[in-house]
Amino acid sequence: MFKHIVIANDGSEGGLRALTLACDLAKLHHATLHMISVEEIPDVPASIDEVIEIKTEQNHKFHDALVKARAVAKEKGIKLDAEVVAGHTVAAIVAFVKSRNAELLVVGFMGHSALFDRIIGSTADRLVRLAPCPVLVVK
Repeated sequence: MFKHIVIANDGSEGGLRALTLACDLAKLHHATLHMISVEEIPDVPASIDEVIEIKTEQNHKFHDALVKARAVAKEKGIKLDAEVVAGHTVAAIVAFVKSRNAELLVVGFMGHSALFDRIIGSTADRLVRLAPCPVLVVK
């Protein structure tokens, strides 16, 4: 049923749970598995030092996420194509899904307060609305 599956992984516990399930689904469906992690940088950084500091933190965060993701995929016997991109999270993930002709997007659920969700909305909510394919949100 699924030939191309995309997992959006932010390095969180929810992202790791989503990755584990995505690996199982890829194995079950003999599908290719593509992972995207999106590095967000503030729209208007205060200084170049702030940009360098944020970039260094994000590189470390996603390095660890990639190492864990590759280990999980290897353990499950799945080949994982992983990329880290810079940009706005939802737009970057939607573009990645389209570029891979994915039939399924798997994302982790990160609980926020009710107030946060009402004002800002969650990334998972926006992906469900905007992704061109079914979205599986893993809790």
